[in-house]
Amino acid sequence: MILRPQARLSALLLAFSLGAMLYAPRHAAGGDRPNFLLIVTDDQEASSLNAYGDRACDTPNLDRLAARGACLTDAHHMGSWSGAVCLPSRTMIMTGRTVWRIPGANDELKTPAAMAEGARLSLPALFNAAGYDTYRTCKSGNTFAPANAQFKRRDEADCRGGDKPGSEWHADKTLKYLEDREAQGSDDPFFIYLGFSHPHDPRNAEENLLQKYGAENLQQPPKKLNPAAPRLPVNYLPKHPFPHGHPGLRDEEQVSGVLTDRSEATIRNETGREYACIEYLDTQVGRVLDKLEAMGELDNTYVLFTSDHGIAVGRHGLVGKQNLYEHTWTVPLLVQGPGIEPGHRASGFVYLLDLLPTMCDLAGIPVPDSVEGVSFRPVLEGKAERVRDQMYGAYCGGTKPGIRAVKTADGWKLVKHDVLDGQVRKTQLFNLNENPNELLNEHAAPAVVALTGNQPLAGQHDLADDPQHAEKRRELEALLAAEQERLGDPYPIPQGF
Repeated sequence: MILRPQARLSALLLAFSLGAMLYAPRHAAGGDRPNFLLIVTDDQEASSLNAYGDRACDTPNLDRLAARGACLTDAHHMGSWSGAVCLPSRTMIMTGRTVWRIPGANDELKTPAAMAEGARLSLPALFNAAGYDTYRTCKSGNTFAPANAQFKRRDEADCRGGDKPGSEWHADKTLKYLEDREAQGSDDPFFIYLGFSHPHDPRNAEENLLQKYGAENLQQPPKKLNPAAPRLPVNYLPKHPFPHGHPGLRDEEQVSGVLTDRSEATIRNETGREYACIEYLDTQVGRVLDKLEAMGELDNTYVLFTSDHGIAVGRHGLVGKQNLYEHTWTVPLLVQGPGIEPGHRASGFVYLLDLLPTMCDLAGIPVPDSVEGVSFRPVLEGKAERVRDQMYGAYCGGTKPGIRAVKTADGWKLVKHDVLDGQVRKTQLFNLNENPNELLNEHAAPAVVALTGNQPLAGQHDLADDPQHAEKRRELEALLAAEQERLGDPYPIPQGF
């Protein structure tokens, strides 16, 4: 289904242009239109940042961003129909559409006309039409290429260290873009998409930071434990309790330095590599923020930091991003800019697809009818705690129907696994108020407790089969069925398990 008739495109673009000429933002000083810096990392869980409770990974520049702006604690990607979760996630960012209606989601949405229409109504196209200078630096693959081509200037490469550049490459290119603007005396507002290739594997980190975090860049799992490596997460497991439903999945079998090993030494080493990559990335963010401040642009720039999805790295016995546990389904989301109270925290209940309408709202740009996301500007300005009361998630890049989840504002979450042609059908129910790390019965095993140092409390386990919560389970199962229908999910989860 193509969402917008071609005949209305010219009128839409004219409306955007007129809106840009007439717009005078409420927040920006001196009537200047605000700039935008959207920073997107690759495979980064929210819990890796101090703003979300981490105390092991040093991120002083992102801490500064959180302190000067808002931190949303319930931001999510909507899911994926591909093992390359980056692709639909980044397409949702670019188009503001839901996971089953983005370009590429099905045969009808893979046609040249559908792809072109998605690009013409994409984030960079909207900002171009509103008179913004648009720039993108990011990795080159697993993104919505037709939308990327809309940016007026681009520098793209996969930069994950080793025999290639690291995160500094993306920062260098961004700084060069800003320096060129200065040299040209440009006074047009800018929209910068600063995408980092890390901390996606291979997590080839700088040697000094590897030493700091007790880690090594390895191809094979380590032979021994380095006691200086970060501790295991409290929801670590040596094996997931049941098949995840995607046989041969790269992320679970081929990550360098991990492969299929889930030992303490391997997971702690990989976590150290991850933290080293994140700290180095944080340094590059700081370089760009410092440049904007030196140019006198930072106060009139909305800076948004997020990731395309989270990652497991040993949690629940998994390593990749093809699951719907909180560590992987949620993403960090920090926003600094005009009108945002420093240190503000809120739930949000936002999707990454809400970024497009939110930034358009902040810039005064009309939002096309094809956009399904909603602006979370009221949350940023302290006028609302969240923009919706339930979240839906999907993963079916492996066997179908796959994994589905719903989560409600009262802190309850249901997960359904229907994989391997019905051989594995499992329901999970969590009270996230009491069990935020989604601990399972397996986390209470003495051998696991000895490794994590965490003894689960009563109630910190899967509640799906607890008769006391049968009504809550039925309520969330009904909600999941309704959300699947509303969002056009082509793989209904059968009832009865």
